[in-house]
Amino acid sequence: MRRRAGMVLAGAGLVEVKTFPFAGPADWDRLGLDADDVRRRQVLLENPLSAEEPGLTTTLLTGLLRSLVLNVGRGHSDVHITETGRVFLPQADGAEAPIYGVDHRPTDEQLAAFGGSLPQQPFHVALVMSGERVRSGWAGPGRAASWADAIAVVRQLAASMFVEVEVRQAQLAPWHPGRCAQILVDGEIVGFAGELHPRVLKAYGLPARVVAAEVDLDALIAASPTVGPRPSFSTFPVAKEDLALVVDVSVAAGDVEAALAGSSDLVESARLFDVYAGEQVPEGKKSLAFALRLRAQDHTLTEKEIREAREAAVSAANARTGATLRT
Repeated sequence: MRRRAGMVLAGAGLVEVKTFPFAGPADWDRLGLDADDVRRRQVLLENPLSAEEPGLTTTLLTGLLRSLVLNVGRGHSDVHITETGRVFLPQADGAEAPIYGVDHRPTDEQLAAFGGSLPQQPFHVALVMSGERVRSGWAGPGRAASWADAIAVVRQLAASMFVEVEVRQAQLAPWHPGRCAQILVDGEIVGFAGELHPRVLKAYGLPARVVAAEVDLDALIAASPTVGPRPSFSTFPVAKEDLALVVDVSVAAGDVEAALAGSSDLVESARLFDVYAGEQVPEGKKSLAFALRLRAQDHTLTEKEIREAREAAVSAANARTGATLRT
């Protein structure tokens, strides 16, 4: 695939690009960052290529969104791009790097002082998706990319590294406050995913419903086991069960999902596919619908085993989150 200056040929999959790591105040304004947002603090360059981008970026989204604007402006309606690269986070004390002469080798003390002033430079991975995630064609209508797709890509990345992530609702610019999730590993936030805020899309001149994610790749690598567990596969048929559970609106869907997934060895996966709050659900409550996949490693499940696994899943969700089966 030929690419130049961030241009890609749009496709159904994610295409990797490489953008310049420079940013400036206009980028932070377009992203909707507050004046005191830590991501506005950047390492300034002595001789920047552009006065509008005087420093190194603190997020990969600045370059990715510029690349997306370029592609959309060239008439590509379905663009899914990703980038892996470093971001540059200044030290908290803001100490400037000392400049030494070139007539002698710096002493160990000078090197230590220089190293202490360098910014943190973690590797991040980020993505943006616009248009259809599933392309329309002869087989039928397509499906637009959604916030769930951004989260799913992050989950898939973590799973490939044998890392278990937790997903919780969050609020952080530039994401839509009602469609933003934070990604956690062992209780620590490693990234965010979701749909971008309409004001951000308007500032960039982009179409509605663009989704994005950014994750600290170094954190995922650190959490990954040195030797990954051997995946196990079963050749026996899967049993599919749907559950609709009613919980308090304050209960995180991720907590319910975790309870279902850990309720039995027979639960292969638990996936949230619908959230409802309305006339048929009591005030202050919401309904969460999950798709369960049940499977045994050594035999075909009986109806009794399926029923007991379903009941165990409901009981586990009730014990952990107070969830009750919706009738």
